[in-house]
Amino acid sequence: MKLVWMRKSATVRDVYEQLLERRKIAYTTVMTMMKILESKGYLKKRQQDRAFIYRPAHRQDQVIGKMIREFIDRVFNGSAEPLLVHLIQKRRIGEQELQKIRHMIEQMK
Repeated sequence: MKLVWMRKSATVRDVYEQLLERRKIAYTTVMTMMKILESKGYLKKRQQDRAFIYRPAHRQDQVIGKMIREFIDRVFNGSAEPLLVHLIQKRRIGEQELQKIRHMIEQMK
């Protein structure tokens, strides 16, 4: 998704070649993932010549929000608390980030 957002639109080949610069990956894996993202409504496609051109179906913040909600529902039965506890305990959230979170919580009161 990040690559499609950056490019505004991309073919499977575009994404594959860009990913291949960073790590070994199969073309069919990229194709499968893009089809899954399309079936979930994250990408839209149109045919141009012999290739499909994919583009984001929604803004990045909307998709990220939906993906996080789905993850929390699937892994934590809908509760974000275990995820936050894990991130804090394993120091995946730094002190500066914690300060921002505290500030956001105070503003919500």
